[in-house]
Amino acid sequence: MTEFDCTLKTVRVSRRGADRFLSGHPWIYSSDVTDRGSAEAGDTVKVIDHRGRVLGIAHYSSTSQITLRMLSSKVEPADRSFYLQRFRSAIAFRQDRVSSSSAYRLVHAEGDQLPGLIVDRYGDYLVVQTLDQGMDRAKDLIYDTLVELLSPRGIVARNDVAVRSLESLPLEAGVVRGEVPEIVPIQMNGLELEANLLRGQKTGVFLDQRENYVAAARYARGRALDCFTSTGGFALHMAAHCESVEAVDSSAEALKTAEANRNRNRIRNIEFREANVFDLLSAYDAASRRFSMIVLDPPAFAKSRSNLEAATRGYKEINLRALRLLEPGGVLVTCSCSYHFSEPMLLETVASAALDAHKTLRVLERRTQSSDHPILLTVPETHYLKCLILQVVA
Repeated sequence: MTEFDCTLKTVRVSRRGADRFLSGHPWIYSSDVTDRGSAEAGDTVKVIDHRGRVLGIAHYSSTSQITLRMLSSKVEPADRSFYLQRFRSAIAFRQDRVSSSSAYRLVHAEGDQLPGLIVDRYGDYLVVQTLDQGMDRAKDLIYDTLVELLSPRGIVARNDVAVRSLESLPLEAGVVRGEVPEIVPIQMNGLELEANLLRGQKTGVFLDQRENYVAAARYARGRALDCFTSTGGFALHMAAHCESVEAVDSSAEALKTAEANRNRNRIRNIEFREANVFDLLSAYDAASRRFSMIVLDPPAFAKSRSNLEAATRGYKEINLRALRLLEPGGVLVTCSCSYHFSEPMLLETVASAALDAHKTLRVLERRTQSSDHPILLTVPETHYLKCLILQVVA
């Protein structure tokens, strides 16, 4: 036993908790912790199984149902060298996979073996989210290590997400290193976009749809309708291939950024509209409006398992209304960012909507989040975004 080993507090877990980790999942739940010892909020602890065998080290949470987030199967310090190694690995992964974009996810929590940590890169600036007690305690070390590796002009902490409430952590956002302008210009897939790192959606823009924007543009033609457009991602990418694009969102603030993006790229065939998408689709159906392509990229309808039934109704209704507006040969791009609403559920729901709309659909592509948001095979929670590209059979 090393001197470092002796300094760590020890948490014991049940056979079931140990088996979960040994099966490839880094979370151990409160119900599987049999002895917390003297562990305190945010501690890095040594984890042992029911027989006393060492499993590795983890971040300990005193309030979340996810009590332990495993960091390593080794007993090692979670220090500067630890973060340097994990960050270098994450950076190398993106260098192989990200092109034509100055904005992308640099660290995807469990997908990069750093549970509870998100780092997004926007050119010369970084946005960091520390989502559990352990990562939040380590945030200054994380910022300093990122500065050492990447020399960003500024770092923003976007810790204003609801999941931090489960960790008894405050919701806050601000500049934590350097200086960050109100608007950060970025390049994405040949377009120039604006990102507000302090107040924009997620950490500024929707980085997880970056590759799906390009895929959708391959099928774009005629008159297109982009629903829940936010800052205009799908609409901006489709415009060059369409006669016209109508892009709809209920957020006036998001639409201001979308219009700025349209003007920055000198695009003239996009009309942005502030409206409730459900109501607008019904009104267009009553008016016999028809489109060659429709995109549905709604916010998460299923934030937990408890509202899956209501979410299923919502997804079916929005797809049904969209399908009624599609002309023969038209293309539907339909997305769900609800982890609890799986791809099989989405396929079944859209199939049901298609039957009700008397439309036959062929699957053109089944897609997920951009590859800078890596999915671990044994951690299903890392796969949250589903994107189907479907065509109405003429």
